[in-house]
Amino acid sequence: MDPLAALFTHVTPSARTFYTGNLCQALRFSGAGHLHLLKAGELTVSRSGEADLEFFEPTLLFFPRGLTHDFAVDPKRGADLVCATVELGGAEGNPIGLGLPECVVLPLAEHPALRPVCDLLVGEAFAEGGGRQTALDRLFEYLLILIVRHVIECGVVSTGVLAGLADPRLAKALTAIHEAPRKPWKLEELAEVAGMSRTRFAEYFRKLVGRTPIEYLTVWRMTIARQLLGKGKPVKSVAAQVGYDSAAAFSRVFSRVTGHPPRDIGQPQ
Repeated sequence: MDPLAALFTHVTPSARTFYTGNLCQALRFSGAGHLHLLKAGELTVSRSGEADLEFFEPTLLFFPRGLTHDFAVDPKRGADLVCATVELGGAEGNPIGLGLPECVVLPLAEHPALRPVCDLLVGEAFAEGGGRQTALDRLFEYLLILIVRHVIECGVVSTGVLAGLADPRLAKALTAIHEAPRKPWKLEELAEVAGMSRTRFAEYFRKLVGRTPIEYLTVWRMTIARQLLGKGKPVKSVAAQVGYDSAAAFSRVFSRVTGHPPRDIGQPQ
């Protein structure tokens, strides 16, 4: 069982590289998720209300939810960086994005499995080969998957869907939801998939994931729906794909969960 396969089938992570080179002045990042690779140099990262972070060795820095952060460097030496904006798929409400810490710090010396990809990334970033932009973007997207895998396997988070996927029993139920979002799941069915009693499953799921199983199913459906609507799919078609018999019923739930109606995505009704 691959607990990430269904997640990435329905919500596709993407990255867009926007900076490669030597940064020699202060810079602020906000408004989107960011993934940075520090290749060389000294870097100070500031965040509101948090102690500054200082880095002197090659490090990956991941801000999945658009947290505003500032970079400061030695203006004489600067810092060699490769930076990308990232979208984990499905915009706000994506369980992957919500399940990650606000900031993930991965020094390459402590995570040697990341180094081969980062070496490829640096090689592309500081060269002028054909297809460079596409190569960089795809390498950053691969790094996103490796980071999510690391968070699950190493138990970096204690609550949320990624914590649930790290639990062998809840992972079965979550994967079932992710693989078949249109199925009219009942609590008893999900408990059976997890191999737990109904009561124990409901309590444990809510404690670890932070929502009831049916609430999570609804949020997952709306995450998929948002992505489909963004691709131009009509509301009636999207409603059917995420388990609703009518566009009206789907629209009511979508509005309640996301705070705005499907038509605000700008797609045909």
